Amino acid sequence: MSFKSIIQDMRGEFGSISRKGFEVKFNYGLRSRSHRVVQDSSMVVDALRQSCWANMPPELLRDVLMRIEASESTWPPRKNVVACAGVCRSWREITKEIVKTPELSGKLTFPISLKQPGPRGSLLQCFIKRNRSNQTYHLYLGLNQASTDDGKFLLAARKCRRPTCTDYIISLNADDVSKGSTTYIGKLRSNFLGTKFTVYDAQPPNAGARISKSRSTRRLGSRQVSPRVPAGNYPVAHISYELNVLGSRGPRRMQCVMDAIPANAIEPGGVAPTQTEFVLSNVDSFPSFPFFRSKSNRTESLHSGLLSGPKDEMLVLKNKAPRWHEQLQCWCLNFNGRVTVASVKNFQLVASAENGVAGQEHENVILQFGKVGKDVFTMDYQYPISAFQAFAICLSSFDTKIACE
Repeated sequence: MSFKSIIQDMRGEFGSISRKGFEVKFNYGLRSRSHRVVQDSSMVVDALRQSCWANMPPELLRDVLMRIEASESTWPPRKNVVACAGVCRSWREITKEIVKTPELSGKLTFPISLKQPGPRGSLLQCFIKRNRSNQTYHLYLGLNQASTDDGKFLLAARKCRRPTCTDYIISLNADDVSKGSTTYIGKLRSNFLGTKFTVYDAQPPNAGARISKSRSTRRLGSRQVSPRVPAGNYPVAHISYELNVLGSRGPRRMQCVMDAIPANAIEPGGVAPTQTEFVLSNVDSFPSFPFFRSKSNRTESLHSGLLSGPKDEMLVLKNKAPRWHEQLQCWCLNFNGRVTVASVKNFQLVASAENGVAGQEHENVILQFGKVGKDVFTMDYQYPISAFQAFAICLSSFDTKIACE
């Protein structure tokens, strides 16, 4: 039996259950309300218990789900795996056990995959589309090598100008990019000059994460923030751009301090923090104003991050130095065909020698970003950073830098 026929069969059974419940409610409409409710619930529960899908043996269910997960390796067919997780609780738990993290499988399946480190040894190819009219940026997973016209939507960001800083709000929903949304997962904030950025996660990436302190208690406009939205700004990365004395003629020089990732994560056998699920905050665990705005001119200390230790214990990424091409009269980097348009925004990030790790690990490109069209940019990343962190770092390249150009 094919997966499509299984889904259709399930819809038919659950549809009949709903119709039975409706008939019961209609027949007992003239009786007391309490009696009607009892009869409705018992009939529906009995019908559910008789369903073959609810009573499917776990061994058989696991075998079916494993076959589906193995056959649907790419998007858009991989949406069938996500559909299986939405059938019921038993299906969801088994599907979550079967689906591996991007580090092991190299696949992005559930939304939490965007917060988990990318695959080891290979770059996960994505691309970003910029919309100048509404200052939005959409991240897509590349589905083919030839074109970036279509892809699997991953994340969206919206640029918000402030008097003394710029915020990039990052969301899982392209139609609702705001901090009051239930799909808000983090933000990128810059200083006034656009030379220093901080990446904030809306929820702790590990058990030892500490929320960023704030001096302001002003609400975000007049919107009531949902109590199910994770309340907090957890700094996970700091990005800085050095002053370019050559002006627009020279390439940018940038450095990223990954507060949430230890330096030994790039070593063989190294481990980076991996989130396993989105945690929904409790309404009683936070005050009535869960989101705060920190002062934009306040400098965040690197030691207020997620790792309790000196700075050299955090992973530091630096852009790979380009070489000057005499014939082309320009700075060049080898993007292996993934970048086709020259731009000051193009960069490749590798592990810095400050991490105290020598060898091939410092030659591996962890993140590369480059222009391929007027408003289309490729973004390729790998372990130990996540798609969310890579997207935030690339957003910093779009911001205007008064002191760097």
